[in-house]
Amino acid sequence: MVFNQGDFILVEYTVRVKETGTLLDTTDEELAKKENVYEADRLYGPTLIVLGRGWMNEVVEQELAKMEVNEEKEVEVPPEKAFGERDSGKIKTFSLREFQRRGYSVNVGDVVEVAGAKGVVKSISGGRVVVDFNHPLAGRTLVYKVKVAGKLEEFKDKVKALASRHLNITGSDIDVAYDEAEKKLVVSIPGKYLSRRELNYSKISLATDIFDIFKDAVEKLVFQETLSKIQPQTG
Repeated sequence: MVFNQGDFILVEYTVRVKETGTLLDTTDEELAKKENVYEADRLYGPTLIVLGRGWMNEVVEQELAKMEVNEEKEVEVPPEKAFGERDSGKIKTFSLREFQRRGYSVNVGDVVEVAGAKGVVKSISGGRVVVDFNHPLAGRTLVYKVKVAGKLEEFKDKVKALASRHLNITGSDIDVAYDEAEKKLVVSIPGKYLSRRELNYSKISLATDIFDIFKDAVEKLVFQETLSKIQPQTG
């Protein structure tokens, strides 16, 4: 095994459905744009994976642990290791009136929620609505193309990459300071990100991982936002 549990590695990947070739996810921005799955608020490029934390499919992670930096590999993940086999027992029939009584106007292809479970309306006929509660990718084989782009060794590099992953902020915008004597970590981000609704939740999520992963090194965590005065332009 080249890598061990707990190692911080940077991974480039593309995931497709084997049966259809449909692109599900990718770290390649140009490919995402080309195949119309681009997300404007997402950070593209190599993503951080901490081995053993379940951030990537288990089958793929096992293969990543065997790879060298800059090595590329294609990994097939069968349905039972992905989203499971299709289960006919998860296809249910309901009365159309039942939906109408709740004020729902349903159409084929709609996602509906019944008793806390979400399913897709497959057909409507004779006053009956057939809903499939299988995951949309159930029964599908996934094909991952992965490349190990690098391994992080330095503490501050690891923290910065972890912060970038949780906060969805470019690593170059994040500053990290560490006081070893006090076991105090300061993560600084520009004030321009303060308007993000999810920022506080993201900071809590990041803090949870930092205190878990670096439990022997960090006892205090400070988030610091820096606001800079806008200088008037001079003609």
